[in-house]
Amino acid sequence: MLLVVLVLVGVAFGAVGVLGMRGRLHRNRFFGVRTKATLRDDEAFALANRIAAAPTLAAGGIALVAAAAIAVNPGTAVLVGVLGLVGAFVIAAAGGVLGHRAAEAMPAPEPAGCGGCACAGACGVLQRA
Repeated sequence: MLLVVLVLVGVAFGAVGVLGMRGRLHRNRFFGVRTKATLRDDEAFALANRIAAAPTLAAGGIALVAAAAIAVNPGTAVLVGVLGLVGAFVIAAAGGVLGHRAAEAMPAPEPAGCGGCACAGACGVLQRA
């Protein structure tokens, strides 16, 4: 069971890392670095996931190496499995923090334009008439 979990985690982290590195991971609700700073626009999300790609790939590799170690020596399944799983998630989380910080450092996007009542108090003028 732990072997299967490690393989699934390793493949998932590997796929997210490759997509992030290539800039092909689009904003979504499930995969990648998802914080308020990274989800504000597509550029911030792409940058954060490009920065987090290397640690995410390393996390996937650690999970897969732990799975291989369990397959070779099943007697160490619990110890190696738990260490591999915890190590993979810690490294992936560290990559997420790096990506979040990079997205936070980006300048905020300019508003697209003036719309509605926000421009020059137009609503106040219309209400008085």
